[in-house]
Amino acid sequence: MATALFNHADALDHVTPQGHPERVERVEHLLHALAGLDLDRRSAPEAEEAHLRYCHPQRYIDRIRGAIPASGQVQLDADTWLSPGSLRAALRAAGAAVAAVDAVLAGEVANAFCAMRPPGHHAETETPMGFCLFGNVAIAAKHALVSHGLGRVAVVDFDVHHGNGTQDLLWDEAKTLFIGSHQMPLWPGTGNADERGAHDNVLNLPLPPNSGGAEMRAAWTPALSRLRAYQPDLLIISAGFDAHQDDPLAQLNWTVDDFRWITRALCDVAAETCGGRVVSCLEGGYDLQALSDSGKAHVEILMEAGA
Repeated sequence: MATALFNHADALDHVTPQGHPERVERVEHLLHALAGLDLDRRSAPEAEEAHLRYCHPQRYIDRIRGAIPASGQVQLDADTWLSPGSLRAALRAAGAAVAAVDAVLAGEVANAFCAMRPPGHHAETETPMGFCLFGNVAIAAKHALVSHGLGRVAVVDFDVHHGNGTQDLLWDEAKTLFIGSHQMPLWPGTGNADERGAHDNVLNLPLPPNSGGAEMRAAWTPALSRLRAYQPDLLIISAGFDAHQDDPLAQLNWTVDDFRWITRALCDVAAETCGGRVVSCLEGGYDLQALSDSGKAHVEILMEAGA
């Protein structure tokens, strides 16, 4: 079966200020790297407000909608900006994750990758932050539970920054398991090992600055056993590529081979537990070449796993 690639040109209409790391060129370079791959290319739909309400109250959705400028750019916090096209981009980023869940669970494709922006894993219940507006992967997880009736959904995150938003949105959700590795100390300052969720459903794997693939694999090996024992019905990945040694925003030293390793390991667990059903969503990655190379390797492993 094929691997689906969800994308939409609206991702390019979320325009951040000159010099901002989360920029239009991220998706442009990644899509160029994926251009030669035999993927089932699908248009990302806009998420419905009902999907967003799985994780965010209506007052928050209305607040984001009301903050969109008619022209220029407005700043929500030190890192997070809005332009006239930001809402459409964010709705399609969340909608891509929802549609990918639908396609994978319907058996239309083996797995899926959503090459959209803005990212989502820092958006908390009522707080946009860290370039993120809506909690894309958490929304997708809740959609799998509510609309498809799944009993267990696992969300894993290997972005270099802790997925504080995903943790917040899934903290009380007993039918999910959230596992994430990240550099610590590093913004946003959350992700200690003692943060375990309301139902012991959170597993954080903090990694020290200047560590590399060996330390990552040592941390993830027992975590993969926890994931396997959980027996998820679906695996959702927050795929950030900013742990790469060339990324300017952090100090981990992963290589492309490390992203291959973690992707293959996660796909192996998915093959054993949930029929290989994997949905992956782009998060960070701010060196354009490292993002392109690592993202392409990630998708190639998804394709191998789904073949």
